[in-house]
Amino acid sequence: MTEPRVVSLAPSATATLSALGAADCLVGVTEHCEVATDSAGSTDPTDPELPTVVGGWLTPDPDVVERLDPDLILTSDSLQAELADDFRDRGYEVHHREPATLDDAVEGFADLGAAVGRAEEGKRLAAAARDRLDAVAAAVSDALADEAPPVVYCEEWSDPPMAAGNWVPDAVRAAGGRYPFVEPGDRSREVDGAEVAAADPDHVVLHVCGHGDRVDPDVVRDRDWDLDAAIHVLYDALLNQPSPRLVDGIERLARILHPDAFGD
Repeated sequence: MTEPRVVSLAPSATATLSALGAADCLVGVTEHCEVATDSAGSTDPTDPELPTVVGGWLTPDPDVVERLDPDLILTSDSLQAELADDFRDRGYEVHHREPATLDDAVEGFADLGAAVGRAEEGKRLAAAARDRLDAVAAAVSDALADEAPPVVYCEEWSDPPMAAGNWVPDAVRAAGGRYPFVEPGDRSREVDGAEVAAADPDHVVLHVCGHGDRVDPDVVRDRDWDLDAAIHVLYDALLNQPSPRLVDGIERLARILHPDAFGD
């Protein structure tokens, strides 16, 4: 079976394809996607062994995409819905998903596998993710039997401060925390210091979109917020991306919230 030529306009889809062992299908990605190195270890985006960069997440160049002659274009999130429709109107096959919860994200691994002809690999990846989540739940269960879950405030944007939504409330709960700021599946929303302080968080987690882990915790400390919380910076994709990296993020968050549950 011939591998499909795939252009991924969604970093989460790119990461999921890599986890499926299907990165070789990629002929095009956005400048926001993280791709594997080539056989020589190069990460140069002009390297002919790596997928062509077609532009930004919301601003891909249609002419570049056309030259790549893809069999399938991958998009994700409601912000890319119009983009997906535009490429369908141009005659391309588009696989578009808008996951809102942790379950949606994990189910998406299998759906994407099927879309690129890797159905069994997709099912295995989704099953492995669920097994890892079950392992986290088992690890934190003893701690939660003895004490209330710690309150966690997750910030995905800092100007203005935005409490993370979508699958992040599920992720906090899966890691053994309580998240009183946004309901699972709801969009992220702006919050103020009085509201956050009233919830009395034990932990503040900064995973600011587009910043990786290059965030100064003083962005919170310097506000006029009455908080007595530990502040942590996570690489943004670990919570913002509905790919297998989200499961990595939940495991990391669980170790922050319940370090004694995991030993070494």
